[in-house]
Amino acid sequence: MFKNLNQRTTGIILVLVSAVVFSTAGIFTRAVSAGAWDIIFWRGLFAVCFTLAYTAWRGTFKSEFLNMGKSAIAAAIVGASGTAAYIPAFKLTTIANVSLLYAATPLLATFIAWWWMGERATKVVLIAGLVTLLGVTIVVSGSIGGVHIKGDLLACWMAIAMAIGFVIYRRYPKTPAAGPSALSSLLLFPLALAFGKPFSDALPEILTMIGFGLVFAIASITLSEGAKRLPAGETSLLSVLEVVIAPLLAWAAFSEVPALASFVGGTMILAAVIASQILAEPAKII
Repeated sequence: MFKNLNQRTTGIILVLVSAVVFSTAGIFTRAVSAGAWDIIFWRGLFAVCFTLAYTAWRGTFKSEFLNMGKSAIAAAIVGASGTAAYIPAFKLTTIANVSLLYAATPLLATFIAWWWMGERATKVVLIAGLVTLLGVTIVVSGSIGGVHIKGDLLACWMAIAMAIGFVIYRRYPKTPAAGPSALSSLLLFPLALAFGKPFSDALPEILTMIGFGLVFAIASITLSEGAKRLPAGETSLLSVLEVVIAPLLAWAAFSEVPALASFVGGTMILAAVIASQILAEPAKII
């Protein structure tokens, strides 16, 4: 599909696809009343099944699962910890707080990439990251309420884990994408069984979470593949488009009309991302 495109263009397309797909997470979460660990279990189980089917179809099972190295295992562990924080964070704090903290991912990834691998972020990416953070702040400003320390801390770790994952794939571009994604779900099964009750969920909710698993598998693979081809800060910057797309999907699915702040902040985010692509310069490794 992407044979005639250069690495940068392919990476941008893959990350944008992941952002669109990831933005549906709120719809799936809203559609079920199951607990966080139940969602993690069923989503993870079918994400693994879909991922196995995908690698079998492509004939990449051996390279994705049997030849995973240290970087793949590290990506899986980091991804598992981020997933374990992501869904419970929505239960313990406001969606606004989670979105705001997620918006810090580009700056975190840029800093981690500079500290770990000497990748200098361009001024364009740094400025766009700051504008993005300001834009998301405006988007969520009307809904930020009291402080929910546990949920906020989980959301902080989610953002950090996402940033670390971006940098792992940038530092080790040969790291497989599908294998670590599936392994991250497998690592959470014992915890999900210990703290949740997945087998007591109603069949309609299980079917919804099966769909969630497919979405998660697609988004995880496209994001990981895209992260191999772009600087860490730019990857996470593009992925923040999810924050803009999610309210539009909520409006389409639940007739939730975004507030004026959402339109203003969303415009800033889109402008920052578009400008970062038009004015982008190749990142340098020092």
